[in-house]
Amino acid sequence: MKGSFKGCLALFVAAGLWSATALCAGPDPSSWSYTGNTGPAKWGKMAKEFAVCGTGELQSPIDIPDAHVRKGDIPAMLFNYKPSPLRIVDDGHTIRVNYAPGSYVNNNGKRYDLVAIEFHKPGEEKINGKGHEMSAHLIHTDKDNKVAIIAVLLDQGAENPVLKTVLSNLPSMKNKESVVDAVTINAVGLLPKHKGYYTYTGSLTAPPCTEGVTWFVMQEPVPVSADQIARFGRLYPANARPIQPRNDRDILGSP
Repeated sequence: MKGSFKGCLALFVAAGLWSATALCAGPDPSSWSYTGNTGPAKWGKMAKEFAVCGTGELQSPIDIPDAHVRKGDIPAMLFNYKPSPLRIVDDGHTIRVNYAPGSYVNNNGKRYDLVAIEFHKPGEEKINGKGHEMSAHLIHTDKDNKVAIIAVLLDQGAENPVLKTVLSNLPSMKNKESVVDAVTINAVGLLPKHKGYYTYTGSLTAPPCTEGVTWFVMQEPVPVSADQIARFGRLYPANARPIQPRNDRDILGSP
């Protein structure tokens, strides 16, 4: 990586952008993909900056086995999300919404500021072996620029207003942020009614696969419509990293 991940992260957070690959990875961010010779099985050998994708012991995503979750009285997630002007990017790997400053979540006395939302199909996370149609990753940073990601599982059901706004305002060019001044988005619309969650220490799910990421995986899926799943799938039919070894990591969960 060009400098430390913390340093790179500080740069793009300050710029109001989320693109760990583009600013921190060193190699051409378009060099990796989700299939074939540049797919997940090859990431760790594509560049020295990506080595941890193959050698890391705390990689994400994982299949969360309920039987191995240590359940108890864990701190509630206290959400303080506000509407944000729609700033949307098709970065060649996913659709990303860059979120305006001022929205955050508190957990166990620590504040995590929301910086971006990304979407994956199929959902990257599994619980007890069960996969999901899609997932949304709500990407946050704390005051030390450490990353925390809230994963929301998305299953077929009713239309979701947030995803509707995203799909109705897709950019016409890749790797160029589109600012839609007349449209706002509120991440609250991606949250499940019940806020139970699992948490563990993992990594980014795309190169450079940096470890030390705090994951919060919401237990209750959120519905999105069949048409929304299909429309996203026409853009990205498969942009999910396969499940990674759990390696006996400590996983905490709501009762």
